[in-house]
Amino acid sequence: QVQLVESGGGLVQPGGSLRLSCAASGSISSFALMGWYRQAPGKQRDLVARITSGGYTEYADSVKGRFTISRDSAKNMVYLQMNSLKPEDTAVYYCNAAGSRMYWGQGTQVTVSS
Repeated sequence: QVQLVESGGGLVQPGGSLRLSCAASGSISSFALMGWYRQAPGKQRDLVARITSGGYTEYADSVKGRFTISRDSAKNMVYLQMNSLKPEDTAVYYCNAAGSRMYWGQGTQVTVSS
């Protein structure tokens, strides 16, 4: 059983930046994929970015060039650097670990508003 805890969300103005962190209670090395998803009110949960154990990354078209996902296996951490934030990035952001089982964090709210 692995627990994922997100942090770093908050209120930011359009054009601003935030860095989300995901702390895992166990080793993330066993997970083929670590990712970030987001869910806006009334919408489904969508993939934002994910990274393989080998460091290959994949991004949603809407965040390409603005967001960067990274992982630190030694610290069991996954990060999402978000730059040039837009109001449409407002959502609850969830950390995800995918292997033989899938785990989710509790989410962290990101609000982009002036």
